Amino acid sequence: MGFLGKLFGKKEEEKAAAAPKFDVKQAAAAAKIDPAKVGLDGQFDESGLAKRVAKALDDANISDSVGLWVAQTGSTVVLKYNPDAAGVLEQAKQVAMSVEGATAVTTQPNT
Repeated sequence: MGFLGKLFGKKEEEKAAAAPKFDVKQAAAAAKIDPAKVGLDGQFDESGLAKRVAKALDDANISDSVGLWVAQTGSTVVLKYNPDAAGVLEQAKQVAMSVEGATAVTTQPNT
């Protein structure tokens, strides 16, 4: 199980696997929603950006065995982390920023 399944559940992994490729900007424009609210299937999802970032982390083969969590505040990705995630944090930030709809990435130590 990767980040997507660990953070959002097996159903979201299945949704991602079954979803065809789509353009986030086009899906957002068609549905008249913010790109940060486009989910794994191109439909409205309040946590769409966070789920797409979790999937991108899986696709980048970043280990989900470290203490790293993904959330979002609007179009800002929030990466919460434990000290054991320090080695992958920079790579995770780069991956998160590359996800369409992300305008910023912040990090927060998990206390």
